[in-house]
Amino acid sequence: LLHPDAIVYSFGIGQDTSFDDAIIQKHNCHVHGYDPTPKSIEWIAQRSDLSPKFHFHPFGLDKETRITHFNLPKNKEHVSGSIINHQNVDENNMVEVQMKSLIDIVSENNHSYIDVLKMDIEGSEYCVIESILNSSIEIRQILLQIHERFFDNGIEKTKELLNSLHQHGYKVFGISDTLEEISFIKVSS
Repeated sequence: LLHPDAIVYSFGIGQDTSFDDAIIQKHNCHVHGYDPTPKSIEWIAQRSDLSPKFHFHPFGLDKETRITHFNLPKNKEHVSGSIINHQNVDENNMVEVQMKSLIDIVSENNHSYIDVLKMDIEGSEYCVIESILNSSIEIRQILLQIHERFFDNGIEKTKELLNSLHQHGYKVFGISDTLEEISFIKVSS
């Protein structure tokens, strides 16, 4: 379903562009990668092997555009931080980062739709999904990494998220062996 003019947004790069590289190699399309994590921004800046079709943006996805506190990982060897407090981040070690709403990002990029929206945003998927689904942006595929393990009520949060996606016309077309990565395709409005 992807072609060279496809629009792919990849939220949550960390220090791994294998998804982005594979999309570019297989479909020859541009990928917009996003991550506000200091280690990720530094890692991308040092890369000289990135495709010219990979466009990195040093901010994250949120339900609104704002500067906010971002918790860094407890383990200094790890990369992934989060605006959500959970067991893998240090609430006492945070930085301020730029976050943007999907509507603002799409507008800045002058896009009217998204072919693939990939999110690995460390628990924030639960708070941003409604703003994404209730926007006027046509999104053809949504690829999510679910972080229900970060929350005491994670199973309930996931059920609500899945129900909301279903109500907005998305159907599951792929699930990873860990059950944490779920891929959806828009089949109706």
